[in-house]
Amino acid sequence: MATVEIVGIPVTAQRYADAIEALLSAVRDRRPFRAHFATVHSVVEATRDDALHTVFESADMVAADGMPLVWLSRRRGAPFAERVCGPDVMLSLCDRGREIGMRHYFVGGRPGTPETLGERLASQFPGLVVVGTTSPPFGPVDADETSALLDAINRAAPDVVWIGLGSPKQEFWAAEHAGSLLAPLILPVGAAFDFHSGRLRRAPGWMQKAGLEWLFRLASEPRRLFKRYVTTNLRFLYLVAREFVAARRRR
Repeated sequence: MATVEIVGIPVTAQRYADAIEALLSAVRDRRPFRAHFATVHSVVEATRDDALHTVFESADMVAADGMPLVWLSRRRGAPFAERVCGPDVMLSLCDRGREIGMRHYFVGGRPGTPETLGERLASQFPGLVVVGTTSPPFGPVDADETSALLDAINRAAPDVVWIGLGSPKQEFWAAEHAGSLLAPLILPVGAAFDFHSGRLRRAPGWMQKAGLEWLFRLASEPRRLFKRYVTTNLRFLYLVAREFVAARRRR
């Protein structure tokens, strides 16, 4: 897998099919593998937060979830780069994983969301093995509660732990606890829980391909997402422009 640096953050440049095969191979080989799905928002946050930057640097894969990251990857020497986003990967692994009996555990979402998610996915993909669901408390969780959750997950013996705690909380949770989990795959996927449980509607395909999925979500939840998307997108443009100017000066 090739890596492209975008505003100082390492992003994995890859074809979608290759990403899915890498994740399935980790399960087949019982090899620990932590993948994150980077958006413009999470990349910008990582430029401000050294701890989040370290999470991405230590990951096995930092997939380009947002189309702007794909476009920049292509311009920076990876013309084959494709979007690899969490909600799509969840569907692909639920489908392809049936071939190897992949066992799934869902952690996150509002109360009832992971249960509904598991039920809907099991209906969509007959034979899907869901071994557990948990909706952790929204606020702080003490060490005993965390230890109990990790023990429950390990007793269920999943092959993949899906984490939907919102970014960057889910990124930190995955990085902090990956070493305590026996599942090969640790995948924080955020909004995939809401999309595939039916709680939120996803943008039409043409908006996803055009890099406008953020606009659809902003229109759906303007009060919650205005600062996240508008100010973050502007800062991303500024950071990319600054990189471009610096590169031209060096040349």
